[in-house]
This record gives sequence, structure tokens and C-alpha cells, in this order.
Amino acid sequence: MSKIVFFSIPAHGHTNPTIPVVAELVSWGHEVWYYSFNEFKEKIESAGAKFISCDKFLPQITEGEIDRIAGKDFAALIEMVAETTIALQDRVLTDLELFLPDCIVSDSVCVWGKLFARKLNIPYICSTTTFAFNQHTAKLMKQSFMEVFKLIIGLPRINKKIKLLKDHGYEVKNFLSLIQNDNETDTIVYTSKEFQPMHETFSDRYTFVGPSINRNVEARKLSKSRKLIYISLGTVLNQNKDFFYKNCIQAFEHKEVDVVISVGEKTEIAALGNIPIHFTLKKRVNQLQVLQQADAFITHCGMNSVNESLYFGVPMVLYPLHSEQKMVANRVEELGAGVKLVGIKPTNLEQALEKIFDNSSYQKNALRLSDNFQNTGGAEEAANVILAKINR
Repeated sequence: MSKIVFFSIPAHGHTNPTIPVVAELVSWGHEVWYYSFNEFKEKIESAGAKFISCDKFLPQITEGEIDRIAGKDFAALIEMVAETTIALQDRVLTDLELFLPDCIVSDSVCVWGKLFARKLNIPYICSTTTFAFNQHTAKLMKQSFMEVFKLIIGLPRINKKIKLLKDHGYEVKNFLSLIQNDNETDTIVYTSKEFQPMHETFSDRYTFVGPSINRNVEARKLSKSRKLIYISLGTVLNQNKDFFYKNCIQAFEHKEVDVVISVGEKTEIAALGNIPIHFTLKKRVNQLQVLQQADAFITHCGMNSVNESLYFGVPMVLYPLHSEQKMVANRVEELGAGVKLVGIKPTNLEQALEKIFDNSSYQKNALRLSDNFQNTGGAEEAANVILAKINR
């Protein structure tokens, strides 16, 4: 039996892919501890891991803010990493010295897991729930002038926090060594080589396992009389989008289709006005179940949502909300499995969906990627990577 420790940030998109991996490891008889946040306690414990709460050690920050600073404000990211590492270290280092784990698996943004592994000389694996990034793929992330400006003026703050980490005995070469893996770091990436841009630039220490989908979910389509459109803007940036949902209702209210919209916890459904009978609006839906029946998915292009859509062979209308999602949307479009919105007026939505349904190539390309995703290994392959690292 091996002992494995996971670390993640308080974000659904970064945590959810790891849960089936934890369940695999536990089912094979291994002991797993998971340092996470109270919102994920039930999910982690249901997978069989020991949950350890980190809430009181993380600066007060929302999931949306974490997503924002991870890609746009590197000074704020390094400050968060340094402060959380120092706040956690007494508790975690004591725990790990007693538990003696065989391996630490830490999310790519959860840099404190990497730092603890290095300090205690414990084998480390990076868990990457977005595209893998290196010096080549980083160029695909088009930074705005303001983002570059923030980086330049934030350098003194970055250097101050790096010095703080070094003063506490953490091995930090430079700013880039914290946020970017080299080709010698074992890394699990939750997508396929085909979907990963420039996959040939990564070493064989990167394992592209595909989407981590619960193995009990079957990839099947249910018979139905009308096409089903699924609409979701994810769990983070979906609030204050009433105008978008209203436009969706207006675009499809007279169409011979069924529509399911997941509006998120903070959207008041009653405020959206009259809901046509062929629409179903809910705060939250079981996305995997809906995607098994959907014919098209209007999505914000979060990596998990896109992975799940392609896993079930569902073509997409693409509405990215920030730079990382734009990169994902661009890749879907390049591979012919989706159409980017040119605007969010009802006519724009209607035209994009018609383009999906009128051109069978989108469905064919989505199904081709579905076959690719379903043969990459998923959670079981990720678990095998972890055990191979331990037994190396």
C-alpha cells in the first residue's frame, strides 16, 4: 500500500478531475490524504480520501479571483502562493513528516504543494487541469498591454515574496520556476495529445490522460424526438449574465428544440421573465448526464466543460470569457468541433447554432475527438502514473 497526498486550490475546475483519480487509488488499496477546502469536503471524502481543511490558511479570495490572478496578475499569484505556503507550513510539514507519503500530487496553481515536496524531498507530480504550458504554448496566451504592465510594476512585489520563501528554506530559482514546469517534471495533463496545442514540444514526462470522467458514466445518447441544446457558463463567471440568458431565451423561444440552461447559484431565475415551456432552467444540473443527450453545447469554454463535451461527442458554440478560455475556444475551432460567437445578440446565437446543425462536419469532428478522448486512459491512467512514480 502506498501513501499519496493531494493538494489543490478552492476551484471546481482544478479539483473535479482529481476526484476519480483519488477514487481509483483508494479502490486499489492505497491511502490518500487531500489538502483542500471545506466546499469540497464531501466530494473528497466520498472518494475515500482523508480530507484536511486549508480554509483558515488561505487569504480570503473567491474562485473567480483565483482564476483571474492565475492568468493575468502574476504578482498577486506569487503573493498568494508565498503567504499560503508560510501560513500552512507548520501544520502541513508536521503532518507530512509523520505520515511519510510516497508521493505528493499538487495542482499546477497550488504551488505550495510543490514547495513542500521539494523541502521534504518527497517525489512530486504536477496535476494540470488546463492545457500544459511551456515557453512555446505560453506564446498562444495573448497578454494585453495592461497584463504586461501589471507584471512589470509587480516585479518588486514578486522578488520580495520569493526572498521570503527562500528565507523560510524553500528552493526557488526564480519567478518562472514557481509557475512553469520544465520537461523533467512529472506532469499529468487532463486532456489528450491531439487536443493539446503543440504537444510535440513536451517531453515524455508529460502524460496526457484525457478527461477524468467517472468510470460509471456511460458515453451514450438517449433517444428523443427533438434536438437538445445545453447552455452553461460554468460555476465561476456565470453571475451577472442575465442579459445573456435572456438573449438565449429570445433566440430559441420559437425553435423546435429543447433547451436546458444551468444559470448558477447566484442568478435569480424569476428575474429572467417568462420561461417558454420547452426550456428547463436550473441553478445547477448534472452536466455529464445532460451532455449524454445534448446535440449542441453553448459554453464559456472552461477546460473541464469542453473536455466533457468532446468526451460525449457534442459540438459547441463557443463564448469564452477570459484569455485562457479563448485559447481553449481557439483549439476547438481549429479542430472543427465548434463555432465561436461573433456577438451575443439573439440573432448571433441563432446563427451560430444553425451553423452547427447545418454542417455535419462539426458533429463528425466532435465524435472523432470523443473517440480519441475515450481511449486515452483517464483517471485510471493518471493513477498508474502516480504509482509508477512511486515505484521508479
